Amino acid sequence: MKNIEVNWSKEELQTYLFIYCINADYKETKEELEAISLKTNKETYKKMHDEFEKDNDYASIQKINESLKNLNYDKEEINSLFEEIKELFLSDGKYEILERNLMTGLKRVLS
Repeated sequence: MKNIEVNWSKEELQTYLFIYCINADYKETKEELEAISLKTNKETYKKMHDEFEKDNDYASIQKINESLKNLNYDKEEINSLFEEIKELFLSDGKYEILERNLMTGLKRVLS
């Protein structure tokens, strides 16, 4: 498999990660989309959503992981991202099993 290269800004990474996460249960709720809109602008959201739509799960994780390394995220910044992800999951009033499982998997892969 070829190496995945990304050259994202922190905002692009976070937007992509949030899009990836809200799709854990295979649906994007209005509340989740509103929560993302508070963290990014429409252009970045569209760019990253278009990229997300082209990627499979493996590519998404590789891109997120590679970007975290490229942007030199430290443990504290990664923990902060996880807090934001949890808030995003709770934005629709539910923290479903698929979302909890994704959070567990991301912590294993990214920490």
